[in-house]
Amino acid sequence: MLTISNLSYCYPGSTTPALANMTLNFAPGAIYGLLGANGTGKSTMLYCMAGLLKPAAGNAELNGVNTFRRLPSTLSEIFIVPEEIDMPPIELKAFISQNAPFYPNFSQEQLNGYLEHFRLTPDIHLGRLSMGQRKKAFVAFALACNTSIILMDEPTNGLDIPGKAEFRRAVVSAMDKGRTIVISTHQVRDLDRVLDHVVMIDRSGVVLDSSLAHLQQHFQFIFTGSPADYPDAVWSQPVVGGYNIIRPRVNDMEETDVNLESLFEFAFSNPEIIKSL
Repeated sequence: MLTISNLSYCYPGSTTPALANMTLNFAPGAIYGLLGANGTGKSTMLYCMAGLLKPAAGNAELNGVNTFRRLPSTLSEIFIVPEEIDMPPIELKAFISQNAPFYPNFSQEQLNGYLEHFRLTPDIHLGRLSMGQRKKAFVAFALACNTSIILMDEPTNGLDIPGKAEFRRAVVSAMDKGRTIVISTHQVRDLDRVLDHVVMIDRSGVVLDSSLAHLQQHFQFIFTGSPADYPDAVWSQPVVGGYNIIRPRVNDMEETDVNLESLFEFAFSNPEIIKSL
């Protein structure tokens, strides 16, 4: 279990906290989407969770151990994929020999499988890769380390459309009941049908912390050309060709997929409804 308790962080020289009094639990066996507007502290939260930033107050803990203690036994179970990937100009095999020993569950066989999935070969030279290829190679290595916690910051930035599809399939294939993946993103369409749980934050704190299954029990997400047909809608927004609406789901109404873009807009414009769930 990865937890943050009353977590606050303020960058040196700033008078405005990047995070203020955040409390969240991230359970094993789930893929979490960490969503929020730019500047709401999503990346800061990930780096505090990874033990790379020291909170001004509160703490982040993995299985009861403060991650900022940076114990080898803790760090070997956490892997963070930053938004900007800066890899050394060396061959991949050299990168593996230098970094894999820090992760006792690393699997060369799995790495080769992920590389093949991303249409990369084991003999690549990291200094000669494009930005998208570097990100694919780094994500492949991250998944092959088999840490219990993987933190990803905007992992689909720099990937083309096929690369985003490859990323989604790789992440889903890597999941098991003992692993937690937290993905910070504003590209919510890239993660449709991948997430199990969504966390939305703003500068005031946690706006939404819910499984998608729970949201599907309470709301229907519908695209329609005639919003007047749904007088019970709690939210509506015009889009190309019609309207996206959200309505309460009651009794035996059909379950629908969660539209993450609609959910995002709805949550921040109607926090009182969301917090009543």
